[in-house]
Amino acid sequence: MRLFAAVVPPEEVLRELGRAVDRLHGLPGAEGLRWTGRPGWHFTLAFMGEVDEALLPELHERLGRAARRGEGFRLRLHGGGHFGRRTLWVGAAGGLDAMRMLAERTDAAARRTGVAMEEHRRYHAHLTLARSRADTDLRPYADALAPFEGRPWTVNRLLLIRSNLPGGGRPGERPRYEEAGTWPLGAAD
Repeated sequence: MRLFAAVVPPEEVLRELGRAVDRLHGLPGAEGLRWTGRPGWHFTLAFMGEVDEALLPELHERLGRAARRGEGFRLRLHGGGHFGRRTLWVGAAGGLDAMRMLAERTDAAARRTGVAMEEHRRYHAHLTLARSRADTDLRPYADALAPFEGRPWTVNRLLLIRSNLPGGGRPGERPRYEEAGTWPLGAAD
């Protein structure tokens, strides 16, 4: 199964972001971008890829430990940016050190479980909004997001999410996400 560890903003925060993203759809060239679906908006902490089901019990145990080692923290959606000319994102502000530490712990938990992880990179908190298959100037979109300030919330749980890739070959089809585990931060589970 295809898994990743994540933080998911609460519904009211996602609605607020949705209003900002709706305005981006009016910018020239927006129809050429592949916009991520609102049900899938999340901050990926550690992408694990395909994980053998036999590893799940140990992975759950280690992710639970990783969650208990850190306390809840405040976060808000903030500004925007892009990776190269292909990925548009909204950023975060607030407890970024705590978020980075949670990402490090989830990555380590997966590695210790035996999950074949990609090369380790420094964590950069972002929520992907759109992708482009072609070279696209994403600066106008990032500039439009620059003043965006979402309401703060407390991140209080770590989620393990299963990604079900689309298989129908229909245009616009998106992955479906389902919760495969959740752990409170800083609490015994």
